[in-house]
Amino acid sequence: MTHACIFNITRTLSFVPKVISTFPRKFGTWAAWFSLKCSLDLSLPFKPLRLIHMENKEHSSSRGALIVLEGLDRCGKTSQSGRLYKYLDEQGHSVESWRFPDRNTGVGQMISSYLANESQLDDHAIHLLFSANRWEKRSLMEGKLRSGTTLIVDRYSYSGVAFSSAKGLDIEWCKAPEIGLLAPDLVVYLDISPEKAADRGGYGGERYEQLEFQKKVARSYLALRDSSWKVIDATLPVEDIEKKLREVILDCMMACHKGKPLSQLWPS
Repeated sequence: MTHACIFNITRTLSFVPKVISTFPRKFGTWAAWFSLKCSLDLSLPFKPLRLIHMENKEHSSSRGALIVLEGLDRCGKTSQSGRLYKYLDEQGHSVESWRFPDRNTGVGQMISSYLANESQLDDHAIHLLFSANRWEKRSLMEGKLRSGTTLIVDRYSYSGVAFSSAKGLDIEWCKAPEIGLLAPDLVVYLDISPEKAADRGGYGGERYEQLEFQKKVARSYLALRDSSWKVIDATLPVEDIEKKLREVILDCMMACHKGKPLSQLWPS
C-alpha cells in the first residue's frame, strides 16, 4: 500500500520542475523535503483541486447586468444609453446597447410601421406585438448576460405596460404576456414632466408623442414604479445625468459579477 501511494504521488508531481523531480523517490526523504518546502512557504506550480473547483464555481456564476432605462418620450434615454455604453466600453467592460422595440426583426418592422402612422392595429394586438418583440430576444439576452456581457436597454416591458395601460387597457392584462421575461437588475427612470418633454426638439414625430397621452403614460409609470427603481431628474445637464447613471450602474454590475442570480418579471 505504501509503495502504491509513493508511486501515485510521484506520478502526480511528475510535472514539477526538473530539479524537484531529481529528489530521491523514497517516501521518508520526499516527506522531509515536502515539510521543508512548506515551512519555507514555497508554492507548488499547481493549485489544489478544491481551490480550482471554487474558482470555477465563482466564474460560472459571474454574469453581466441587465440595466434598463425608462421614461417618457424625449426624456433623453437614447442619448444617455449611448453615453453609458461608450463609457463602459472604454473602461474595458463587455457591454452592448439594446433598444426596444427592435425594428430589425419581422415583428419590429410591423411595430415601426404602426408607430409611423403607416398602419392601424387594435390596441390589444399592438401590445402583444410589442411583447412578442421582446420575447424574440429573450434567449439571446440570457445568453449574453450569462457570458458576462452587460446590456444597456433603452425601454423594456415597463414601457409596454405603461403605454398600453395609458390607452385604457387593464394593467394586469398588459403585464400578463411579459411574465417570464428576464427581470432587470436595475431600472433607471429619467424623470421629466410631459410639458417639458414636449418642448424638446423632434417632439411629435411618432404616434405616441402627444402631450395629453404622455400625461397618461406618466401616471401609468408612477403606478409601476417601486422602491428598487432609481429616479434621476432628466432636466439636469446631460453631464450631470451621466455622472449619476455611472454611480448607480457600477454597484449593480458588481453585484452581478459576484453571482446575483437572474430572475423573471412579475412572478405570481
